Amino acid sequence: MKVTRAQAEENRERILDNAAQLFRERGFDGIGLNDLMQAAGLTRGGFYGHFESKDDLAAQATKRALQANRVQWQQQAEHHLSAWVQTYLSDAHRDHPGAGCGLAALAADAARGGAAVKTVFAEGVESLAATLQGQMPGGDDAERREQALAMLSTLVGALLLSRAVGDAGLSRELREAARHQLPVGG
Repeated sequence: MKVTRAQAEENRERILDNAAQLFRERGFDGIGLNDLMQAAGLTRGGFYGHFESKDDLAAQATKRALQANRVQWQQQAEHHLSAWVQTYLSDAHRDHPGAGCGLAALAADAARGGAAVKTVFAEGVESLAATLQGQMPGGDDAERREQALAMLSTLVGALLLSRAVGDAGLSRELREAARHQLPVGG
């Protein structure tokens, strides 16, 4: 049975959505093509009709995850940045990487990834930093950019470390310390 162009695009979107979630949960090497395609309700045979390689999928899924993050960050930052910081550094966000921040979930994979993934990741960092920059209390653009980059680094680093330690108390301490160091989080 021939797949229509519309169905092929729908399949591609489903693959990207599932990959964005599963890569955040398990990392690029933590899930194979068979499982990725199965999660999308498809067979592995159709994979190469949509993507050149798993690296290509990783880059596109990373872009998808980071674009979703930017939309969420914009919505939250426009209202109450301090409340958003609380949510970002929450137990729920720590415990559900598949639905959370792509920067924290994919940073280590991107660091070991190919050029396409690194390019997409850098674009995501720039985009999210720009979203935060307008919310920073600094005087000029350079000062607000520096504050935004520091805030982004602090948030992502604290979340990443809090996920990596097996100690609930230390996890909480890491996130609390970060929260208190931020210009809007404490």
